Amino acid sequence: MSARDELQELVEKMNANPQHIASEKDRIYQINLEESGPLQIVFKAGQVQVVEGAAPDAEVTLILNEKNFSKMLKDKLNTTMAFMTGGLKVEGKMGLALKLQEIVKLYQ
Repeated sequence: MSARDELQELVEKMNANPQHIASEKDRIYQINLEESGPLQIVFKAGQVQVVEGAAPDAEVTLILNEKNFSKMLKDKLNTTMAFMTGGLKVEGKMGLALKLQEIVKLYQ
């Protein structure tokens, strides 16, 4: 299963059980996958969707390969270590990257 498919599964879980995301502000996270390019995780009105392509108004961009993104979606990536060793790059608001990680953990 590709990392994009795994993300879609996670988004479906979030939308089916939105109590952990209901209070989230409208926000766009951009994910730049080294192998396959950008996608967006869009939080809006208590729902989440995945949108292909770059977001000109993303507050944070995560840059990583598909293997690390897949691990992140399963809460199996030590994001601090990945960041320190260059396996994960963050552009924009670091706090939002941490918030996304917290949300992912809630849906494991």
